[in-house]
Amino acid sequence: MSDQIVRGAAVQAAPVFLDKRATLEKAVSLIEEAGAGGAQIVGFPEGFIPAHPIWFHFHSGTDRPATKLSTELFKNSLEVPGPEIQVLAEAAARAGTYVVMGVCEKRPGTFGSMYNTQVFISPTTGYVGKHQKLVPTVGERLVHAPGGPETFGVFDSPFGPVFGLMCGENSNPLAIFALTSDATRIHVMAWPNHFPKPALPMPDISLTAARAFAQMSKAWVISASAVVDDRIREMVPLRDEDREFLMRDDIGGGSCIVAPNTAVVAGPAIGNEELILYADMDLDAGITMKLRHDLAGHYNRPDVFRLLVNRAPAPLLLEATSEQLERGSIDYGEPLALDTPQEEEE
Repeated sequence: MSDQIVRGAAVQAAPVFLDKRATLEKAVSLIEEAGAGGAQIVGFPEGFIPAHPIWFHFHSGTDRPATKLSTELFKNSLEVPGPEIQVLAEAAARAGTYVVMGVCEKRPGTFGSMYNTQVFISPTTGYVGKHQKLVPTVGERLVHAPGGPETFGVFDSPFGPVFGLMCGENSNPLAIFALTSDATRIHVMAWPNHFPKPALPMPDISLTAARAFAQMSKAWVISASAVVDDRIREMVPLRDEDREFLMRDDIGGGSCIVAPNTAVVAGPAIGNEELILYADMDLDAGITMKLRHDLAGHYNRPDVFRLLVNRAPAPLLLEATSEQLERGSIDYGEPLALDTPQEEEE
């Protein structure tokens, strides 16, 4: 084993459904528990604070039950950064662990628009940054806006570059290649409580995605899934068949930790049990695998395959001067510069 062994943790738990304050308290308790277990980095499920909009699996976006629950989701969403993030940062500092937390984010001073967000927190410097899900999946599109491109990219840690993606993003081959090019050493996957019928159970999909990501990136993968509890079953209006579906023990969970050689070293924890998985992650394992198969290095052909990643923000509002309006020319920012091969002069 190398000198750099990082203890990772994956939280598998249910939020206190649509209750920001209570879920925040639960998250703090879980961070402290993970720290007591020796975790140096801990990943949480998708949209953990205050919940993921799973009601769209059972109701259309215009149904009164869905509209009511979506309103509660906004009322309990977080500003990032904001006071709740500061509470999480203080917990991370006490626990001595990096935290990757799934939240539902709202834009400060607005109402009606939300983002599916992962927040990155350092035990020494607090809030580091965030990643907003670039493309909301299925029913998420009814409540979540597409994320900003400026929120895509790794952050530095003592363990090297770290990042995360949510649910379906973890199977986006271009996102995986971009993060491989950024030399991601640890990747945190976040998953919801369950997938809709008749999809495969979430543990099957999440485990497949975790092993595939490790195979391509040669990173350690911490995969954290939410679960269903009685509060969710009581608060989401359900038909009998839907309630029976949510009682099944095989539809949720699936949290795991996967090594760069695709070995599953912790989990998968299948079912609705709340727990924290731990694994001691030897970072040299990633080096060993990349020496064989570096898809962002010696095992790639940039003359054949090349990826463009645009991380420039796209502001919603632009201010124009009267002179610009008079001449019909508005400054939309710097154009995207592309390095293109130049034709040789004859």
